Parts: sequence; C-alpha cells; structure tokens
Amino acid sequence: MANVLTRLVDRITGRKALLPPDQGGAWTTLYDSTPGGFQMNLSPLSQDGLLAYHAVFSCITLIANDISKLPFKLMQRPPGGIWQETENGAYSPVLRRPNAYQNPIQFRSSWQISRLTRGNTYALKERDNRGVVTRLHVLDPDKVEPLVSEDGEVFYRLRRDNMPGIEQDVIVPAREMIHDRMNCLFHPLVGISPLYACNLAATQGLAIQNSQSKFFANNATPSGILTAPGEIKTDQAATIRTRWHENYGGDNFGKVAVLGYDMKFTPIAVKALDAQLVEQLKLTAEIVCSVFHVPMWMIDLAPMPANSNEDRYIGYYSRALQEPIESMEACLDEGLGLDGRTIGIELDTHALMRMDTATRYKAWSDAIGGGWMAPNEARANEQLAPVTGGDTCYLQQQNYSLAALDERDKTSPLAAPPPAPPAPPADPTPDEPDEDEEVDRALARLYQKSPETLHVCA
Repeated sequence: MANVLTRLVDRITGRKALLPPDQGGAWTTLYDSTPGGFQMNLSPLSQDGLLAYHAVFSCITLIANDISKLPFKLMQRPPGGIWQETENGAYSPVLRRPNAYQNPIQFRSSWQISRLTRGNTYALKERDNRGVVTRLHVLDPDKVEPLVSEDGEVFYRLRRDNMPGIEQDVIVPAREMIHDRMNCLFHPLVGISPLYACNLAATQGLAIQNSQSKFFANNATPSGILTAPGEIKTDQAATIRTRWHENYGGDNFGKVAVLGYDMKFTPIAVKALDAQLVEQLKLTAEIVCSVFHVPMWMIDLAPMPANSNEDRYIGYYSRALQEPIESMEACLDEGLGLDGRTIGIELDTHALMRMDTATRYKAWSDAIGGGWMAPNEARANEQLAPVTGGDTCYLQQQNYSLAALDERDKTSPLAAPPPAPPAPPADPTPDEPDEDEEVDRALARLYQKSPETLHVCA
C-alpha cells in the first residue's frame, strides 16, 4: 500500500515523498496515545476512557452544544456599508444542509467534539461540476494524517471511511480539506486536545469514584485483617480469606461471623470522611474545568455567582466559546472561498442570550431610545416582521445639541439683560444773543449787507 500511495503522490505532485509532521526533523514525538502519561507512574486512561469522568463529559458537551445552536449566517458588506445577511446560490445551500446525514446543528456539534477530544477537526469538501462546495464531511480524526512534502506543501492521507464516501485510502491536497486545530504546541499542523492536560485529574477522579463504588457495594464495610494467636499456613490463610468474603462480604453483610482459634477481625481501611475524598473529587473537577476554561457553576459544581446574568455569560463566552467560534468562522470562510472582508460566514451569537428576555429587551430599548438603532433592526433580531416607519432612527424632541442650548440661553427671557450703551455727550448750551448783534443782523437782512460792514459804518 505504501508503494501505491507513493506512486500516486508522485503523479499528483511530481515530488519524491511526503512525510508526516513527526518525521520532518523539527521534533520527534507528535503526541502520546495516552496524553498526560508522563505525569504519573500508573497508566493513564485513553481519550475515550476520560469521557467517562463527569466533569470532562460536561465541559465537552456544554461547549459543543452551545456552539451547535448558533445558526450559520452568510453576511455581506457593500462598499461603505454595514454587514447584512444575504443569500448566495454558491454558499447558502451547503450552510443549510452540510451533508446528507447531518443537519447544521449536528454538523457543528460533531465539528466541536472532534476539536475538543482530538485537538483537530478535519472536514472533507465535496464539489459539483462547477467546482462549488456542496457537501462538507467531518472525518474521524483517527483516520486522517497530515503530510508535508519536501518543499513544505501540505497534503492529507485519508483512510477508508464509508460515511463520507471514501472507498479506499487516498491522499488529497490541502485545498480539498478544512483543518481546524487548537493548541498547536508541538507542530502547526497538529492540535492538542485539552484532555492532554487534565488526564491525570480525570484519572484520579475516576479512581476515587471506582473505589467508593466498591466500598459501597460491600455495604460500606471496610476491609481489615483476620488475626490468629498461632501460625497459619499459606493454604489455610487463603481458604479462610475466601470463606470470609463468601460468607460475610457483599450481600452477606450483617450476618453473624463465627470465628474460631481466637481469631479477631481488625478493620484497617480509612473512612471516606477521614480521607476527605469529597474534597479530592471536587479538586479534580476544578482542574478539568480550568483546562476547558469553563466556570464550575456552568456544570453545576458550584453556586451561581451573584452578578448579573449578562456578565456571567459574557465571561463564559470570552473564555470558552469565542476562540472556537472565531476559528470555525475563519476556517469556513477560507474553505468555501470567501474573502471575509466583503462576504463571510458568521455564527449568530444572539442565540446564546435567547432565554434572557429582560436583558435583550432593555438593550434594544436603550439602543432605540439613544437614536443609534432603528426599531426594525431590533425587531429583526427578535425574528419579528418590520413595521412602517421603523427603518428610521428616532430621538425625542427635547434633546438638543450643546451649541443649540447655548444659543437658546443667550436669547432666553430669564437671561440677564445686556448692559445699556453709554449715552452720547450733550450739545453745549448756546450763549444768550447780544442786543446789538440782533440789530446788526436785522439791518443786514434789510440792506443785504454783511453785519460787519454795517457795524463799521455805524
């Protein structure tokens, strides 16, 4: 099979060989089959076994289910405009129905579960005759292997899988795959699951639960030592132990024990309360929650905080949900050939707060009352039909700009009157006319001669 794949790669790429990331020389170990095994001497559980621990199961299903309920939205932004939901015949159909056996909720859930449990999500594209992606298949991560060519080009080896229609092992170029990965600690093509860091805590938690299950299956009777004053042979000790378990252990708890040869039973196991197993079990759950960045109250391991419902969910969204949501959007944009600047895919995060009616309604009321959101925009977010006149932003009449208020204050009747202008200077008072001057003027008018001439002649 290796020779056949090599010849196939040579025909496709014209290169000599493709190497897995762990053989590229940068590092030697990709990941252990039992993540976290270096933390303890005992053999840790496999990834599937870790899912049996309640905190691991709760964190993974919580994140996956919360993201799965966020519907896909194809958004477009015209030049100089804002993002608006749109329909496109090349992209919308695959968002409404990713494949023939999964609806969008199941598709998003399987995407996130693969990412959280294996650190990688591999989605195979299926195209029509036009080259348009019409189907997306989330593959079993155990059946996919990334390969790197000698010049750094990426390929993927896919093993046979009947569900997506892979009838035989095949190597496909990276352009036919969508690879969403998290925590690439060792290689950019290999994601690491959070289970890598919480393996020991989950294993310890399961060990505590198994121990207590056996303890209570024995009717909470601790084990102990049967002692005798004399020496007992090995075969006799084995026989006594077996008969003790058969006659007085398990369902036979409470029966009267008859001991001979001065034998005594001394319990030696420490009670659960003394060992503080409840605190130890809680500690393991806290470690798991910290690795997945999930608040403990979200999986009912701690009381709900007293702050507002919106603040609680915003903290959960920013720590546990935002990165996988943004990564999924970016991977789908690139995989479907969208530029992400003028057209792109968005997961509608409004669905996260769908049940918080009071918070949503208050936010819409403040936005509409503030004049920066139209009523029909808020109605669209609540899945309500538009109303006549609802496309305009409104503001109450008593709201004025600071400049307008300043002008109004200047002309208000209550404003202080402006100071009166200074009075002009008064005209000087003329002197009383002289009688002789009056006579001279009268004679001048009579003879039409100047007063000076008349005066001289007189």
